[in-house]
Amino acid sequence: MHRAVIYPILALACLLQQGLTAVAAQDQSEARLSRSGAAEVPKPGRVDGDSSPALTGVRHPLYRLRRSDVVELSFTFSPQFDQQLTIQPDGFVTLKGIGQLYAEGKTVPEFEDAVRLAYTGTLHDPEVSALLKDFDKPSFIAAGEVNRPGKYELRAETTVTEAVAIAGGFTPRSKHSQVVLFRRVSQGVVESHLLNIKSLLQSRSLQEDIYLRPGDLLFVPQNLISKIRQFMPASNLSLYANPTGF
Repeated sequence: MHRAVIYPILALACLLQQGLTAVAAQDQSEARLSRSGAAEVPKPGRVDGDSSPALTGVRHPLYRLRRSDVVELSFTFSPQFDQQLTIQPDGFVTLKGIGQLYAEGKTVPEFEDAVRLAYTGTLHDPEVSALLKDFDKPSFIAAGEVNRPGKYELRAETTVTEAVAIAGGFTPRSKHSQVVLFRRVSQGVVESHLLNIKSLLQSRSLQEDIYLRPGDLLFVPQNLISKIRQFMPASNLSLYANPTGF
């Protein structure tokens, strides 16, 4: 065959081979991304791969055992080990025939698993159930510029605005545009949320009204004018109330 015909054919074959190689490499790269993409794409409630307590809060978290809670243990096949335990101030309970076991901070299912593991060497395949008999009632604390500050039971789902109403509402000295909600996430970690209740109520929409959780602390600060009132004569304060007096 003439060289003028052979060279174009060879060049076309090389181009086709390069194109197929590039397509194959792209397919392999996409396959790798599809396999690893789930780990690389940020998930809801995570920032740069790290969990954020403010975003990963559970809507209905399980109750965790606290000091002075009373738990009743029932052993299905070994009733002689049935017992009623009170969580001590140090967070431990004393198991019959076993000794000390740390219980504070555990959910009831987690506590059952811990007891089952503790009795594994004493009983063959122990089957135990735990029942919470007495516990510290869920509550929240309202402090600062509310009419009735104090500790209140959290009997039902309660929002921040509802909690303020339960505590008697805002005082005239309150700065309800900067209400602070403190929430303990774990031992040594506390979240703080700054809430503009004034704007929330003026918007006539309570969609962003946060639900309280047991142990929350709601603090209403004092406004600026009431802070300086005690240092100023009443005659000067009347000028702030009536600016035309200047």
